[in-house]
Amino acid sequence: MDNMNELSSSLSFASSSYISNGSITSHNVFASASPEPGQSLENLSLSKLSSSLEKLLVDGEFADYTDAEIVVEGVPVGVHRCILASRSQFFHELFKKGHPDSMKEEKPRYLMSELVPYGKVGVEAFDVFLNYLYTGTGKLKASPEEISTCVDENCAHDACPPAINYAVELMYASATFQMKELVLLVQRRLLNFVEKAYVEDVIPILVAAHHCQLTQLLSHGIQRVAKSSLDDVVLEKELPLDVSNEIKSLRQKSQQDQEDDESAMMGVVQVQDKRVGRILKALDSDDVELVELLLKESEITLDDAYALHYAVAYCDPKVVKEVLGMNLADINLRNARGLTVLHVAARRKEPSVIVALLDRGASPKEITIDGQTAVTICRRLTRPKDYHQNTKQGQESNKDRICIDVLDREMRRNSISANMSTATEPVGDDLLARLVYFENRVAFARLLFPAEARLAMEMADAHSTFMYSPSLSGSGGSSGTLREVDLNERPAERTKRLRARLQALMRTVEKGRRYFPHCSEVLDNFLDYEIDMPDVYVLEKGTPEEQAKKKMRFMELKEDLQKAFSKDMAKNNQSGLSSSSSSSSSQKAATNNKVRKRA
Repeated sequence: MDNMNELSSSLSFASSSYISNGSITSHNVFASASPEPGQSLENLSLSKLSSSLEKLLVDGEFADYTDAEIVVEGVPVGVHRCILASRSQFFHELFKKGHPDSMKEEKPRYLMSELVPYGKVGVEAFDVFLNYLYTGTGKLKASPEEISTCVDENCAHDACPPAINYAVELMYASATFQMKELVLLVQRRLLNFVEKAYVEDVIPILVAAHHCQLTQLLSHGIQRVAKSSLDDVVLEKELPLDVSNEIKSLRQKSQQDQEDDESAMMGVVQVQDKRVGRILKALDSDDVELVELLLKESEITLDDAYALHYAVAYCDPKVVKEVLGMNLADINLRNARGLTVLHVAARRKEPSVIVALLDRGASPKEITIDGQTAVTICRRLTRPKDYHQNTKQGQESNKDRICIDVLDREMRRNSISANMSTATEPVGDDLLARLVYFENRVAFARLLFPAEARLAMEMADAHSTFMYSPSLSGSGGSSGTLREVDLNERPAERTKRLRARLQALMRTVEKGRRYFPHCSEVLDNFLDYEIDMPDVYVLEKGTPEEQAKKKMRFMELKEDLQKAFSKDMAKNNQSGLSSSSSSSSSQKAATNNKVRKRA
């Protein structure tokens, strides 16, 4: 009897949706909670089948019956072609074509990036989509908090960027795979976001509405943006051309009722806009020299063009640094939307840009018209999944976390206490000893914290290969490269070169202490051991016994470091970030003490 019921359920499910004229037609799949008389048995059967199909997804890792894979963000997701084809016209046509791998023993594999040529569909969003497709309940599974909320504790998560982006991903999946009922459901959610969200966060909704041909959502979003103060440059850079043109057209129509004297000024404004446009195009071409030439030939300034805002939002970090080096822009200038350059950088979430601005004096305490600081903006753009992503020792750190941590730390920081300069210039063996110590420290930083070390070196203008030869000398002796003597180099020239090298190294360590105090603390603990440190670059040198001894000792050091690193990360997770608390004098004394021990 149970087998007959299951068969009846299967037939009911299969007959509830069928392909007609290139589209899916549904018949009472999503029955109301109170079925009509005589339909309770059918609804019960459908419910049972829904649970059975959902179990295929939940128990897939224990009993895999899938016959195809869809790779999403590098992760293969197993699917059942018969179910997908019966529920989606898109998959029906896709699987009907066959697959080059179908004759092989492996499952046919499809790439999400090829199935969805525009937009993005993540693993979690696709999992929710599959659950809806398999169960046919008419209800979406609860949104995964790790991708549909942000890390700002004060946010209601009703219209923050992660919530919007998650809904947009669902829309791309629903529209591409032709699940019309799900498109309508997600569109209602996006329409609600258009009213609540900051206007900058409406941009991805407009882009999705354009690609998915959602007329109602597109019209609603265009009206919202047209009434905002979002400038034309942003529209041209971030929206499809026809969408940005429609927004501009609406704005022009709304300005037709302006007074005549205001209209007379339009000619002057248009000339100025052309000059600004040339400067921004030069920035797009990474041609800072042309920017300088255009500034000299016109009365337009960098601030008039909001050139630094533009560079921070759209240009390469090297271009940002070159524009900052011109010393012609107000680092805390606000644009027409009341955003400082640091606010714009927070939306981009590029650590090197944020640190460059802070290093030039950008204030992290400035707030937007809506009361947000740069760190608040960054937090509301960041998903818990990204912020809490584990970073193993020696691997690139998470950019999202670096941006938030740096901005948060600067908010709490009261003074810069990492002045590591000495009263007198070191000479002779003292100079060499200090070089050995700082070269070892920077080299270990590059090995253990590559992303943070690279940022510190960039900020110190000391990231050339020459400045950082991998010495990593032991405390029992000095680097061979430092002891070597060029007979063609005068002693005074050599001393000058080594001092310049030392100053660059010290600036790097200073930047590291300011922006990455936790990493610096781990390095302090590591370099404070009263033992000889084997050179990781020469572990293969010496007799087999010496090699084995050095490798064993180095593995012990790595284990000790890992413990310190784990402790540091645990402390960071529990109590948040704390500013550097050591004073200038205590740091200087500690450094000199370590140098003397290694000399």
